[in-house]
Amino acid sequence: MYELLDFKKISDDRGNLVVLENSEQIPFDIKRVYYIWGTVEGVERGFHAHKKLRQVAICLAGHCDILFDNGVKKEVITLEKPFQGVTIEPMVWHEMRNFSDDCVFLVLANEKYDESDYIRSYKDFMSKVSVS
Repeated sequence: MYELLDFKKISDDRGNLVVLENSEQIPFDIKRVYYIWGTVEGVERGFHAHKKLRQVAICLAGHCDILFDNGVKKEVITLEKPFQGVTIEPMVWHEMRNFSDDCVFLVLANEKYDESDYIRSYKDFMSKVSVS
């Protein structure tokens, strides 16, 4: 349903550095990058699944919770380390919530934006995963 990825952190007296490269730390070639910040208290995001898109999400600052739902099992994890990411695989419903005031939520995707890849209705999602 998801995989936690621990990135190598390089630290010295100047601070910390993480390097992310295609097919090494990230399990696919990156074709799109986007990030969310400045969320207000109580805001929730996501509420969709993708048919084919693969993503890696990272909280560069702050924290947030992500609900993963594969149609059989639901699990919530908290992202709070800038050197840790989580995969969001195809056909997994996901919802993000409980964003801290300082949260910067980065997403790396293996394809460009394609509205036809989204499943935005939970009912439609459940009908598709129950057929699989």
